[in-house]
Amino acid sequence: MSASVSPPSLPAPTSTVLRDAVARLAAAGVPDPQVDAELLVAHVLGLSRGGVQAAAIRGDMFPDAAASELAHLIDRRSAREPLQHLTGLAPFRSLELAVGPGVFVPRPETEMVAQLAIDALAAAASPEPIAVDLGTGSGAIALAMATEVPYARVHAAENSVDAFVWARQNAERIGASNLRLAFTDFAHAFPELDGRVSVVASNPPYVPDDAIPRDPEVRLFDPPAALYGGADGLDAVRVLSRVGLRLAHSGGTIVIEHGEWQGAAIRDILGADGWRAAATHPDLTMRDRATTAIRP
Repeated sequence: MSASVSPPSLPAPTSTVLRDAVARLAAAGVPDPQVDAELLVAHVLGLSRGGVQAAAIRGDMFPDAAASELAHLIDRRSAREPLQHLTGLAPFRSLELAVGPGVFVPRPETEMVAQLAIDALAAAASPEPIAVDLGTGSGAIALAMATEVPYARVHAAENSVDAFVWARQNAERIGASNLRLAFTDFAHAFPELDGRVSVVASNPPYVPDDAIPRDPEVRLFDPPAALYGGADGLDAVRVLSRVGLRLAHSGGTIVIEHGEWQGAAIRDILGADGWRAAATHPDLTMRDRATTAIRP
């Protein structure tokens, strides 16, 4: 008697695969399950997100060869591994940055911090202004400045080996010849630039040590050194203020990202150190996100 053989499973419509993926991600508490499902399907199929939406509307069948890869990615995203770790890319302004374990994933709110730095750099009264990004992580702010103000010279410092590798990879992929990366802590970065810098920018660690982030993507996967900034979250800011005074020329600008509740305290720190015209700026959600000041 011959053994029975199960018939091969029939391909499912892309719309069905997408609907099932959305349901699984929603059940796991993923904040934007529709978006994440579409992006993961797009990653597996080598399509744009719009291409996935079009395939679902047309009734395209989902290829069997991609089903197991997608299932594995949905499992990982359901465990709240960041979407950007799964696709290997994080969009940032006009850039796509390579990211993964060991580096802080750049957030959309940091794009306005980069805009403040870019605006100050473009307004500098120099044909070749100098900018510094301290604690560059993936290189997001530094690469935005380097590509959007191509006549500037941008220097970026990072002291995490893992993050530095990602920043170097991104600089090589994007090809910003006016960007220089240095493996160093920002307290001692670039002494040769003292008094010559037009813009000092940073997205430092600013979460208070006892304020554990709610989102599992942040709490479980972002490197702690990129998150926690001491009892009040402002230890790195105090160092940045002093380092910025060393690096910036008169009229130079400092741009610091921070939490929505920290603007007043950071303005006090900068003012006490001698910075002028400290001002806090909201992001697109109207939450305070960055503080700037001018070196006298």
